[in-house]
Formats: sequence, structure tokens, C-alpha cells
Amino acid sequence: MKKSNLTGFVLIFVIMMGFSWYQSRQYKKQMEAQAQLDSIAMVEHMAAMAMDSLKRAEGLVSEGEMAGVKVMNMPAYKDSMLTEARLADASLCMLSNDKVDIEFTTRGAQPYSVKIKDYMTYDSTELYLIKPEMSQMGISIYAGENINTKDFVFQVAEHSDSTLVMRLPFAGGGYIQQKYFLPEGSYMMQNELSFVNMENLIPRNVSMLDIDWSVIIPRLEKGYKNEKQYSKLDFYFSGDKKPDEIGRGRDGDERVDTRLKWFAFQQQFFSAIMTSGSEFASADFSLKFYPEDQYKAEGKLMACTARLRSDFQAGSSNITLPYEFYFGPNDYRTLKSYDQKYEKIIPLGGWMVGWFSRLVIIPCFDFLGKFFSNYGLVILLMTLLIKLIISPLTIKSYKSSAKMQVIKPEVDKLNAKYPNEKDAMKKQQAMMELYQKAGISPMGGCLPMLLQMPILFAMFRFFPASIELRQQKFLWADDLSAYDSIWDFGVNVPLLGDHLSLFALLMAVTMFFYSKMTSSQMSDDPNMAGMKFMSVWLMPIMMFFICNNLSAALSYYYLLSNIITMIMTWYIRKYVVTEDKVRADMMLRANQPKKKSKWQQRLEEAQRMQEQMQKQQNRR
Repeated sequence: MKKSNLTGFVLIFVIMMGFSWYQSRQYKKQMEAQAQLDSIAMVEHMAAMAMDSLKRAEGLVSEGEMAGVKVMNMPAYKDSMLTEARLADASLCMLSNDKVDIEFTTRGAQPYSVKIKDYMTYDSTELYLIKPEMSQMGISIYAGENINTKDFVFQVAEHSDSTLVMRLPFAGGGYIQQKYFLPEGSYMMQNELSFVNMENLIPRNVSMLDIDWSVIIPRLEKGYKNEKQYSKLDFYFSGDKKPDEIGRGRDGDERVDTRLKWFAFQQQFFSAIMTSGSEFASADFSLKFYPEDQYKAEGKLMACTARLRSDFQAGSSNITLPYEFYFGPNDYRTLKSYDQKYEKIIPLGGWMVGWFSRLVIIPCFDFLGKFFSNYGLVILLMTLLIKLIISPLTIKSYKSSAKMQVIKPEVDKLNAKYPNEKDAMKKQQAMMELYQKAGISPMGGCLPMLLQMPILFAMFRFFPASIELRQQKFLWADDLSAYDSIWDFGVNVPLLGDHLSLFALLMAVTMFFYSKMTSSQMSDDPNMAGMKFMSVWLMPIMMFFICNNLSAALSYYYLLSNIITMIMTWYIRKYVVTEDKVRADMMLRANQPKKKSKWQQRLEEAQRMQEQMQKQQNRR
């Protein structure tokens, strides 16, 4: 390898590491500044709310005064029952089944906390998808005056383990009702928002109501980067193949002016999904991730907000709007059972990779999981099965590589015969004649490997998003869905993080030795020196840095894949595709009539045109 090429690769790698380190420092500074601004804004907001509550308690606040205009004081609400509901003390009620505990507050008749059973957090505590006081939902509508349900305490009309009915009465005899129903064995809660005998309060020209829902999703997993990378906000339009998304590791917001069916506040393995019985008319979504220091100190992952508008047909004595809430795991089978495209929120990749994951990887994983409780063993068996299925492609690739090794001396002679770039076309034609004589396809070694790429990408997507691997122990890893750490540094190292993953390290080592094994068959052409350096040194190093913060299951799979591939390579070279067999096959093909391929014909035609152009230039 030329010294200049080596220097170039080293400089590129150093620049990449330096740029990443600089970007991480800048990002950390920005997050610290933003967190300070957010804290100031929160304090000001809380102070304003406290002042508002005090004034309302005295019954002496007006819209003009809240806007900063000094006007005559007036009662807070025209309806005296609303004033009483505003000043009443709230209480908590719970719906519970074998899957979830959903606690409600009568202030706003809204969810107060959500605990998902049969799951624990990374530190073995009860798993709250929504912690107490970390959610706020309100319905805004004009009912003689502008009101928002989150400001009022509802009265409990009915309560059992599965059903909760709360009402906000008005002086005229009508009321707003929130009815929740949680069936046994389900993560899905039914909701009916009703307006009963409100036709005299809600004008006929009112055609919309607004729903605001803000939730702080807590930290539930071991690693910040991994949990943040696979958390996002999704929203779905009826008839689409998959939902749109905001986030996946980045803050974002989006205004949606078309009708949509549902949206999801999605953590890596759990989601809160709200679905409209008809459709939402429009929406405004926002998502903000907390910086890593708040993530660790306060246990907050992200703040999600949905501002929605729903159709409303005034004039009837009983108007009911149906909704559904899903609070549960991002389990593919569970989400798919609701037939609402919920399962599409699981990041399984694009159409080809996602298709392979859904039709091959997930069924295979589920099938093996029925017989083996140790998921490390399941991954081993699945890796062996995949390697067995693609072995014909692997053997074909090795045959091509073995033939290249046999003709390597002749290839080196051609490289020495045509050292100049101006003879590149002649060298290429001579190479093609040699390949045809040996029965080698130019894509014979690359095409089988390219066909295996969807499998590699499918695994890259599947393991970090598979809830079955969550908190599953194997060897030294205490959670296959998170990184395995054998050394916690205590400080954050650029690109590497604050720990050392043994599975990632072993994966990189086996990748190095496998690349070393296969690079011996590469040509000594100077143009191939850069490719050798990348495959033997650069790729293992890059993969180590990438996988050090990803799930242990992914690094473990790549480790197994490398080991099995090395064993298969040794076996095929020694017993299946030996040099003697390759030479015998090449001699047999040499005696057969030769037919030029279309690609070779085009290459020869291009060479003739180049020679003619060269002659014309020489004449001039």
C-alpha cells in the first residue's frame, strides 16, 4: 500500500473522530444552555399558574387582567357550578386489569399515571409509562364561555375495576362526561367523551373542539443513546402503509393540516397511543429530548405534546365522541392484533429489510423462543439456521474467490504489463479474457454478498427493537437489549461513551481476523491496497465504536456470524472448494467453446473507439 494512501486514510479517520468529539462538546453546551432556559421558563410558568389559581380562588380574575390589561374585576365563570368545580379538591380513581393499572385524577377527568404490569425498569422498579403528575390532558370548547376540562374537578358517577364515569355538571342541567372502560387482558382502554343536554349552552356554529395532551416519558432503560435513538412520536393517516414519525433521537415538531387516525408517544419498548373513533381533523405535534444529565439525575427521557382538533356537531342533546388509548409494550404480535397498523411503529427497516424481518426473522425468532427460554441460545440457533439457508450463496462466493486465487499469478503479470493508466482499457479487456477463460464472473464474489445485505440490515434493526430481549441475561450481559459493560469509565469518552462493551470488542476482533483471512485472496494490484486497509483495519475499528453503545444482542449476533463464517470458510476451502478441484474445473471450461458476454462485447467496442480516437489525435 502506498504511503500516501495510508496517510490519507489515517487523516480521514482522525478528522472524523475529531469532528465527532467537537460536535459532541458543542451539543452538550447547547443542551446545557437550553436546559437552563427551559428551567427558567418552567419556573415562570409555575409562578403564573400559582398566581392564577390564587386569583381564581378569590373569584376575582378576568380575561383582560390575565392579558395584562387593567379592567374591572368580575367572577371567574358565568356558571356558578363551574366556579365550584374549579375550587373543588381533586381525588384519584383507578382502573386495573392483569395488564395495566391506570390511575385518573378527577381534575380534568384525565389519566394521572400508567403502570404496566409484568415489566420492570432498568433498575428493577415498577414500570410507569406515565408517572404521577407527568401527564396533562384538557378538552377546550365554547359552552357559553371558553372552558378547558383540565381546570375543573369532575364528579365520579360510576366506578369499578373496569369502568369509570366522571361528569362535569352545569347550572342548566347538562354535563360533560368522560367514560373509560378497560377490559380484562387488554392494553387498550375505550373512552367516550359525551356532551349531554348541552344544546342550549354550546352554539350550533361550534364545529370543533380542541384536545391538548402533554406527557413526560420517563427513563426506562439502561443506556441513554440507545433509548433515545429508538424513541419517537408517530402519527398515522388512514389508508397509508405506515405512519409518519418525528424524532428518533432528535427534537422535532410538525403541523398536520390533514385528517389523521392516531398518534403515538413511543419509547423504545413501550407506547402511549391515542386513536380517534372517526379521525382527528388536524394536529400539531412536538417532541423534545432531555439532555443526558437530566436523563440520569431526574429520570426524564422526552417531553411529548399533541394539540389536536376534533369534529363536533352541535345541536343534539347527546353528543358522543369515541376514542381509544393503548398503554403497553411495543410487541409486534400484540400491536398487530388491534388491526390499526400500530405494529408499523416498530423500526424494522425499509420495505425490503422490513419485509424480511416480518416474514422471516420474527417468525423464526418466535418459533425458537417457544422451545428455549435462554435467548442467547435462541440467537445462536437462529444464526446457524440463517447461515445454513444462505450457504449456497456463500459457497458460490467462495468458489469465485478460489478461482481468483488460482489465477492470481496471471493477474499480477497483467498488472505488471499494463502499469500506466492510459492502458487501463487494454488491461481491463485482458482481465475479462482471463476471467472468461477461467469461468469467473466479475460479480461472482460480490453478488452473493450483496444478496446477504438485507439480512445484516434486518438484524441491525431487529435486535435493538425486540422487546423479547429486554432485560434477558446471557453470560456477562444483564440485558441483551442494552449494551454489556465490563468496564465503566465514569467519564464520557468521545465516540466510545462511558463504558467498554465486551461483545462489541470481541466482534471487532473476529471481524479483523476474518478480514485478514479473506484479504489473502485479494489481488496485489496497488489499487486494491486501500480496499484491504479498509476491510482489515478501518471497518473493525468503526464497527467497534458503532456497536459499543448498541444492544449486546446485536454485537453477539455479529460475533457469532463472524465465528461461524470463519469456520465455514476453513471447511469449504479445505474440503469443498479445493485448489485442485478449481483447476480441474477451469481446465474443463478451457476446452469448451467460448462465447463472449454482452458486457465483454461492449468493453471491446469501447476499446476500439478509444484506439481510433488516439490515432486521430496522433495524426493531428
